[in-house]
Amino acid sequence: MVIVFVLVAVLVLAVVVTANWYVWRRLFRDTTRGPGPVRRAGAVLIAGGWILAVAALVAERSGAPFRLQQVLAWPGYLWLALSIYLLLAVVAGEVVRPLLHRFLEHRARRTNQAPQGPGSGAPAPQANGSGVTAVSATAAQAGGAGGTTAASATAPDAASQPGPGDSTAPAAASRPDRGHDSEGSPQTPATPIGPSRRLFVSRVVAGAAAAAAVGTVGYGTYGVLRGPKVERVTVPLAKLPRAAHGYRIAVVSDVHLGPVLGRGFAQKVVDTINATQPDLIAVVGDLVDGSVKDLGPAAAPLAQLRARHGSYFVTGNHEYFSGAEQWVEEVRRLGLDPLENARKEMPYFDLAGVNDVAGEEEGQGPDFAKALGDRDTARACVLLAHQPVQIHDAVEHGVDLQLSGHTHGGQLWPGNLIASGANPTLAGLERYGDTQLYVSRGAGAWGPPTRVGAPSDITLIELASKQA
Repeated sequence: MVIVFVLVAVLVLAVVVTANWYVWRRLFRDTTRGPGPVRRAGAVLIAGGWILAVAALVAERSGAPFRLQQVLAWPGYLWLALSIYLLLAVVAGEVVRPLLHRFLEHRARRTNQAPQGPGSGAPAPQANGSGVTAVSATAAQAGGAGGTTAASATAPDAASQPGPGDSTAPAAASRPDRGHDSEGSPQTPATPIGPSRRLFVSRVVAGAAAAAAVGTVGYGTYGVLRGPKVERVTVPLAKLPRAAHGYRIAVVSDVHLGPVLGRGFAQKVVDTINATQPDLIAVVGDLVDGSVKDLGPAAAPLAQLRARHGSYFVTGNHEYFSGAEQWVEEVRRLGLDPLENARKEMPYFDLAGVNDVAGEEEGQGPDFAKALGDRDTARACVLLAHQPVQIHDAVEHGVDLQLSGHTHGGQLWPGNLIASGANPTLAGLERYGDTQLYVSRGAGAWGPPTRVGAPSDITLIELASKQA
């Protein structure tokens, strides 16, 4: 087992090193004429970015001083996001590169074939080996008997031409004509182009790739920091009584308060939830990335949550990284009701919650039998469970609706492809037999405070009675 782990680690390291060498080559080596400060600066930037990223991850997981975590988190986590999109942009540049080469070659060919002389587009006069211009020679041939007049108008008299031994002969007559080939045919003179075409193309592609990556990460970070938007979803439940038609549940998951997203972000989340005027609030895990000692002040705005039938909480996997028992007590102190494998009978349906599967290592895993075993199956049941993979147990226990998070919707495209393979539902509402599953993309972000192709959300679930 240890050998397999080492081999996988070595393989991952080799892939990361190769990918970063490739990025450095395209952005710095191929855009410079030789070794110098630009190449060295590029190597320092890439290596330094990864050192900061690894240091940020280690500091968070090891419980380093919180101030140090904050100092490392911003540059380190943003570099993780930027490195992904630099690599993707550079790879996309491989498609653009040959097209740009072809375009420049085509333009150069058209430029060389364009008329050289002024006026109506006739070719510019060029001297032949005898000193008579190509234009005058052509005119003489075309003029026939009367061509002597045209020829004499454009060429000097033969008697006035300097002889071979005449010291006044121009230098051009005594050396090969650069405007002709060995057979005397006109040639287009070469045009000086400064930097080579290959270097020019490399610089254009590299600049475009860097701009695209920075723009993507910048926009994705802005989308997170401005706060989540509200998604509104109607979910019909067959067992829901008519009196509960239109019942509103605000679902928030994956807030991920930590070294990057702090108290100000928590306040935005709380304000957004309260503005929906929900009947019930469900916080479905991954609220924090850190201890109560470090993040207690950041979570304090949760005490302002307001709903007619209260606010409820279940653990996510990140709570078990941060001290789940402490956080369960802290959210209870803030006014939320933790559902630890427990059920509450609400006025119109049963509300149940189970612990996250990560709690199994601490003997606090999900217990569906405890939460749902003795309930009245004639009543509708809404289950809070952090991970979508818990849907299969929910189906077995006759749950009508499961509310989950965990996936972030992939967070950073194309991460959605990986997340889709690991979860039965990536985001949104799907049906599994008689049970429906709704997965929120989450309000915050883990690691990089950045989302691409998976905008953050808070969902307002509106229950609909089929009896209405």
